[in-house]
Amino acid sequence: QVQLVESGGGLVQAGGSLRLSCAASGRTFISYAMGWFRQAPGKGREFIAAISWSRGATFYADFAKGRFTISRDNAKNTGYLQINTLNPNDTAIYYCAAGALRDHQDAYTYWGQGTQVTVSS
Repeated sequence: QVQLVESGGGLVQAGGSLRLSCAASGRTFISYAMGWFRQAPGKGREFIAAISWSRGATFYADFAKGRFTISRDNAKNTGYLQINTLNPNDTAIYYCAAGALRDHQDAYTYWGQGTQVTVSS
């Protein structure tokens, strides 16, 4: 079993930045990749980025390149998603997940509860 807990969401003004955290626990989490997804009101879950815990390899959805940065700290068992220059279209619940290094939610087995990000104009 892998447990994931997100934090760092909140209300922020357009143009601001946030760093979301995903604390991981469980015996085998390091064997998985970690992905970040988001779900805006009335929309489906959207892939943002993923990172390999062991190798640090990363890849991003096209829309995320440039403003989003995924990283991890193996010593803290925590992954991060840095979001810069936030705009109202970034308003969503942000989820981290553990699974295969893919861009589709079906590849991920374990999910956190999500953290709300709201961007005001």
